[in-house]
Amino acid sequence: MPAAVLIVDDEKNILLTLSQSLQLAGYRTELASSGQVALDVVSARPVDAVLMDVKMPDMDGLTVLARLTELKPELPVIMMSGHGTIDTAVKATQLGARDFLEKPLARDRLLVALRNVLTHQAAMEELQELRAQLGRFDMVGGGPAMQRIFSLIQRAAPSEGRVLITGENGTGKELIARALHQHSRRKGGPFVKLNCAAVPHDLIESELFGHEKGAFTGAVSVRRGKFELAHEGTLFLDEIGDMPAAMQSKLLRVLQEGELERVGGTETLKVDVRVFAATNKNLEKEIAAGRFREDLYYRINVVQIHSPPLRERREDLPDLIGTFLREACAKNGRRPLMLSPDALAVMSAYDYPGNVRELRNLVERLAILCEGPVVSRTDALELLPRGRPLPPMPAATVGGDAPLAPLTGTTTPMGAEAVAPAASGPPGWRPRVDQTFREQVEDAEREIIQHVLAHTHDNVTEAARILDLERGHFYKKMKALGLRRGQSES
Repeated sequence: MPAAVLIVDDEKNILLTLSQSLQLAGYRTELASSGQVALDVVSARPVDAVLMDVKMPDMDGLTVLARLTELKPELPVIMMSGHGTIDTAVKATQLGARDFLEKPLARDRLLVALRNVLTHQAAMEELQELRAQLGRFDMVGGGPAMQRIFSLIQRAAPSEGRVLITGENGTGKELIARALHQHSRRKGGPFVKLNCAAVPHDLIESELFGHEKGAFTGAVSVRRGKFELAHEGTLFLDEIGDMPAAMQSKLLRVLQEGELERVGGTETLKVDVRVFAATNKNLEKEIAAGRFREDLYYRINVVQIHSPPLRERREDLPDLIGTFLREACAKNGRRPLMLSPDALAVMSAYDYPGNVRELRNLVERLAILCEGPVVSRTDALELLPRGRPLPPMPAATVGGDAPLAPLTGTTTPMGAEAVAPAASGPPGWRPRVDQTFREQVEDAEREIIQHVLAHTHDNVTEAARILDLERGHFYKKMKALGLRRGQSES
C-alpha cells in the first residue's frame, strides 16, 4: 500500500498543489488546514509521514511538532517555511523534525526528502523486527550453528549448572554468557565479569576474593571481590585459560565449598554464585601441557557451548551485515545504505579472522566512509584489510558463458535521484531503493538458485555442489524462498 503523507498548511492552494504532486509520485495524502486538525488526524488514523508549515495561525508548526513528538515519537515529520532561518531550522531539528525545507518547494528536493525519511523509518522498523525474529538472545543469526547455540541456551539457562563457553576471540562468548544469565532464575541478580587475561597475576586474587584494609601496600580500605559482588547472581570468568596456576587451586576450593576468605582476612564468607567461564584456548591441551588443572576443568565444564568462528557460519552474514549496517547508519547520523549484490559477495567471501567483532567494526567504517546511497563492490574491496587475499568464490556458469555469482562489475552512485545503480548479476536483476536489504538479498538468491537449477536440469545435489552449500541447507534455502523443482528458468 502506498505511504500516506499528512500535509499541514493554512493555505488551501499550497495544500492542493502539494497533494497533487505527491499523488503523482505514488503517495496517498491527507490534508489538514490547521495544527489542531493535524493532531486530530494523527490521533484518528495512521499516517506514515507529516509535511508541515511552520507559520500557521492559532497554533504554529513548531508547537504542533512538539505535540506530535510526544504523541508519536517515531512518526517522521518534515517542516517547511517561506521565512526559514537557521534558528528556526535548528529548533525544528531539536524538537524532532527529520528535515527542513524552504518554500517555494522544489518538487525533486521534496521527493528526495520524503523518500529519505520513509526509508530511514522503514529501516528502523525492520531492524526491530529482525532483532525480535533473529535476536532472541540479543544475537543475530538463523543458520544451523546459531540454532544449536539457541537450543543449548534454552536448555542450560534455567538450571544451576556451570557452563564453559569456547571459541575464538570476537565470536560473541560474552553475549552467550549474558543470554544464559538473562534467561536463568538468577536474572534478577547481578551479572559480574572478570577478564582473567587482563588482570596482573599478583592482583587477580584480590580481584576475585577482595581484600582487607592493610592486606598489602595500597590496600587502604576493605574491598569486596567479584565473587561477593556476584552473590545470588552470575560471575563470568572470561579467558579462564590464562588464569595463573596458583589461583586455579583457590578458585577450585570456592567452587567446591561455596566459601572464601578475603586477602589478608580470617573471616570465612559464604557466597552463592553461578559461574560461567570462557576461553579461546583448547583446555584439554593446556591440561596435557600442565598449564591448567584437570579437576578445575571438570568443575567448570558441566555444560559446554562452542561459539563458532564467522567463517563457519557464512549463512548468517547477510543478516549480520544488514543489522550492523542499519545500526551504524543510525548511530552515526547517516542515511540508510543499500548493499549491492556484488558488495555482499565480496564481504561474504572474506574470512574475518577477528570474527563478529571485526565484521561490526568494518561495517561501521563502511557506514561512515561510503558516500552511498548504494555500497558497491569497489567500496567493499576498499573496506577490507589490504594484503589479505579473498578466498575463491564459486564461479558456476549458465550455458557456459557469463559468471553466475555477481562478483564482477562496479556499482557507481548516480546521484540522489537515481533509482539504483546498475550491478552485474543474474539477468534481469537490479537493486532497488524501494526494497529492504533483506528483500534485495532474497531476490538475488532466488534468481541465482533458479539459474543454477536450470543449468543442472533440476539436479539439486549438483546445484548445491556448484554453490558450495550443504544439500540440506540448499533445500532449506529453496523452501524459504518459495522455490520448488521445476520452477527453474529455461
